[in-house]
Amino acid sequence: MSTVSVRIPTVLRAATSGESLVTASGETVGAVLDTLVATYPGLAPNLLDEDGGLRKFVNVYVNDEDIRFMGKLESPVTEGDEVAILPAVAGG
Repeated sequence: MSTVSVRIPTVLRAATSGESLVTASGETVGAVLDTLVATYPGLAPNLLDEDGGLRKFVNVYVNDEDIRFMGKLESPVTEGDEVAILPAVAGG
């Protein structure tokens, strides 16, 4: 199982006690997110929908590559990768 760094955006840091960078383990992005929400349950409502999938307006990157153009939640991760979570911001 690979351990990766996960960048937490400011808007979600209350769930990680203010931490901007945490670690999680897994072989895929989905597994990393599962580990992340198991460790920090307050993240789940912001990241995952009712079916356990990634919320529509949450973007995830592995080493600056958008997982939507990789394998989505099945995108593989390896030891030392960096996963970044970026909720989309709307405004007018």
